[in-house]
Amino acid sequence: MTSIAIVVGSTRPGRYSRAVADWVFEHASRRGDAKFEVVDLADHVLPHLDEPVPASGGQYAHEHTRRWAAVVDRFDGFVFVTPEYNHSVPGVLENSIDYLYAEWNNKAAGFVSYGVTGGVRAVEHLRLVAAEVQLATVRSQVALSLYTDYENFQVLAPQAHHRPLLDDLFDQVVSWSAALSTVRAA
Repeated sequence: MTSIAIVVGSTRPGRYSRAVADWVFEHASRRGDAKFEVVDLADHVLPHLDEPVPASGGQYAHEHTRRWAAVVDRFDGFVFVTPEYNHSVPGVLENSIDYLYAEWNNKAAGFVSYGVTGGVRAVEHLRLVAAEVQLATVRSQVALSLYTDYENFQVLAPQAHHRPLLDDLFDQVVSWSAALSTVRAA
């Protein structure tokens, strides 16, 4: 069965990412076409990139890199949950992607973002990074606004119109992940 990671893209104290990822997982777990799992970057501590050889070389000197590579390698696709920080993604998310190369190749990725403007600029940044590590990004995405999808800017309360978008995102990530399995097998 296709295996999809829902990546919690922030480790900041007081973060909203985990609540968003749990909401995504709750909806994903109702599906029968893939296995979904939350992967929280807070559980995979990586220092600032400290590998002496570029990731494309596949020569990992550090145990923390090899552990992270094993986690990423077992998934067929990803849904990245990201806030927008300074028109981009949190450094911890960028760092977690930069550590690896082959483990990301020929897999699908979708995005659920949040922020004052829905996190859309963070997603645009992630699309560029994903292309470089050969992640195929899907068109559908969910952008949650701190103004309309949170109560008092603190409690996640996504509006109903996000559910069909989330279903579309899942449909695309699951089907692309399955299709790309033939490319990975070649």
